[in-house]
Amino acid sequence: MSTPLHTDICILGGGIAGLWLNARLRQQGFSTLLIEPHTLGGGQSSKSQGIIHGGTKYALHGKLTTAAEAIAGMPARWRACLDGSGELDLRGVNVLSAHHYLWSPGNLISNLAGFFASKALRGRVDSVKGGDLPPVFSNPAFKGKVYRLGELVLDVPDVVRRLAELGGNSLICGTVQVSGDSSTGIGALQVDGQRIEARRYVLAAGEGNEALLHSAGISQPAMQRRPLQMVLVKGPALPALYAHCLGSSPKPRVTVTTHPCADGQWCWYLGGELAEQGTDMSAPALIERAQREMAELLPWVDLQGCQWATLPVTRAEPAQSGLVRPDNAYLQAVGNSLVCWPTKLALAPDLSDQAIAELQRQAIQPQCAQPVTSLPQPRIAPPAWDTLFS
Repeated sequence: MSTPLHTDICILGGGIAGLWLNARLRQQGFSTLLIEPHTLGGGQSSKSQGIIHGGTKYALHGKLTTAAEAIAGMPARWRACLDGSGELDLRGVNVLSAHHYLWSPGNLISNLAGFFASKALRGRVDSVKGGDLPPVFSNPAFKGKVYRLGELVLDVPDVVRRLAELGGNSLICGTVQVSGDSSTGIGALQVDGQRIEARRYVLAAGEGNEALLHSAGISQPAMQRRPLQMVLVKGPALPALYAHCLGSSPKPRVTVTTHPCADGQWCWYLGGELAEQGTDMSAPALIERAQREMAELLPWVDLQGCQWATLPVTRAEPAQSGLVRPDNAYLQAVGNSLVCWPTKLALAPDLSDQAIAELQRQAIQPQCAQPVTSLPQPRIAPPAWDTLFS
């Protein structure tokens, strides 16, 4: 049997949450190993729209919610990292849009105009008119209203790339085998036959946490799944659009982000109520509905000749009564293990705060040297818009 690798912290899962925590721990002097059995960012991260939410979409019924408050500070925190003044140096990461927008196709927004202008949302929402409108809304046929949100949209594969750089030689690829129990946590861990012994283990594998917990004999916390079926539209001349469309419910009717494809074309990635209500629809039926929606909302945009596809997405989260969406990032200590779900891409920094605070509470300080391993490093997952279209 090979000699075990000893490390301070072993992180299971190479999405943005695990990579972010890994980079912060290394920055603080911890030795770490991050294990990803497939590709970095290949789970929920690669299926994200890349929006660094500030909570406005959770306030579309006219008042601030707990969820809106919990995420309010995240855009500023990410921006600080992007300009090199934050906790991690993300300079050079591709920012797809410096702002996300909210638009109304008609007068639906009139009932919320006072709320958007209120002190509660000052700095989060600004009315946009005239020459400040995004070009897609400059068409004379557009009769609605547009608000600029204090949010931004990132190129998620590029975020993963930069976080992987910060991870250095701590990232390894291989199949994980674990055992343990609900009182002590993980008792043994092997990666392709190589034993790893860590002072603390972090389960940050998203949907993969459920199988890890089961294998380790840990019954709590439980996990829930909330499905989506996203729609993708690909074409060579799609205009840039990063916006929530206001509908008749408290949720965005559709949320659109625009992504560059490897072949030089562009892809609209459609979420919101369209994706939530499309989970039980066949792909052709959902595409037909999306085509009607976009033709009604943006009739001046020519989508003839575009390719359409759908992508099932599973949002993995800590179990909640009634399958409701959690308001915050989640972390629970189980013996020597920390089980966590970020619940939103934007909350990855908050999750790392929780993990570091828990390690401090347990008096875990850097102790081990960084282990040297011959195990291969994981690749970065390609985005869906480069794999779904032939």
